[in-house]
Amino acid sequence: MEKAGKTIITVVGKDTVGIIARVCTYLAENKINILDISQTIVQGYFNMMMIADMAGATKPFGDCVRELEELGGEIGVSIKCQKEEIFQKMHRI
Repeated sequence: MEKAGKTIITVVGKDTVGIIARVCTYLAENKINILDISQTIVQGYFNMMMIADMAGATKPFGDCVRELEELGGEIGVSIKCQKEEIFQKMHRI
């Protein structure tokens, strides 16, 4: 099973009730620990960035990525999940 360590999760979309609850519930059910979280709402648009530790996840990384994207579709937001090392390489100046 493919494991991941620190992972960057971003959630973006129109603000509605329950976005944080649904995402955090999924993470807790799959033994993914939230290390840090930041969220803002700008003119009705929700933006959240989380750093999560997936070392103890009950599912492979790829399954979690797919299921989080599907969850985003259900609640009307875009959810992206990326391994920290990939995120850092992509955003290096």
